[in-house]
Amino acid sequence: MADKIATREAYGNALAEFGDKYDFVVLDADLAAATKTGIFKKKFPERFFDCGIAEGNMMSVAAGLAAAGKVVFASSFAMFAAGRAYEQVRNCIGYPHLNVKIGATHAGITVGEDGATHQCIEDFALMRAIPGMVVINPADATEARAAVEAAINYVGPVYIRFGRYAVPVIYDKDTYNFEIGKGVNMLDGKDVTIVATGMMVSMALDAAKILANEGISARVVNIATIKPIDKDIILDAARYTGAIVTAEEHSIIGGLGSAVAEVVCEGCPVPVVRMGVEDKFGHSGKVPPLLEMYGLTVENLVAKAKAAVALKSH
Repeated sequence: MADKIATREAYGNALAEFGDKYDFVVLDADLAAATKTGIFKKKFPERFFDCGIAEGNMMSVAAGLAAAGKVVFASSFAMFAAGRAYEQVRNCIGYPHLNVKIGATHAGITVGEDGATHQCIEDFALMRAIPGMVVINPADATEARAAVEAAINYVGPVYIRFGRYAVPVIYDKDTYNFEIGKGVNMLDGKDVTIVATGMMVSMALDAAKILANEGISARVVNIATIKPIDKDIILDAARYTGAIVTAEEHSIIGGLGSAVAEVVCEGCPVPVVRMGVEDKFGHSGKVPPLLEMYGLTVENLVAKAKAAVALKSH
């Protein structure tokens, strides 16, 4: 059984780790204990600034620091970082293409009991629409750590999504190489491709095992960078397997499913079946029942893959 670690934990640890190697500052919106930026604050108090419960102001402060030459991480819950502060992210950070990294935690319905107001399932759609914004959604703690370092070294705005819910560790820290804009072939297959992001990657690997036992060979692709998306790996999968399923803990509108469909439609039209949150808001509740309620399960992914395969014959 793989270890399970929340990607927000990996985020906090990565900031503290890379604070020795790189010169950057961290801003938070009175949520340092929850976003885990408090780990950095404890180690580098002079490089940490609490902006209070005012995300719009925090993003403007981040923009000012970046304009003055600093590399800046600005953190809050995804709902507030992408939602409440959208105008400031767009106009103060995106438009001048400043070197601000937005660390957005507690994303998706796996926030659980916090309910619909905090369960941000629209952040990919919002952020990928901002010109020049890089959007990253790590699959596990290892990828989250690597994404933080990649963001530090990338010149320009980056949005990184982290989760509250502990997810299986897939990658080995010593061997995994993360690159912005590059997907990863996790498993080869010839009948259908499951393109997954974030916590859905481990589910995709489990679904592929079940499908294999039923005679369906599934390729699994991890797309951690929602934007710029890896068109080559998607089109190669479309040409080779002839059908694609997308899996994300996000609305099926405007996220990974939409991005993949855009690439496939333009480059190699094949059936694309999207799995994610339908056109609905979240609910307060424990995480496992919520995942069941919204169809974010291995069983549903298997069913979606079979549906995609069936569409190939039409």
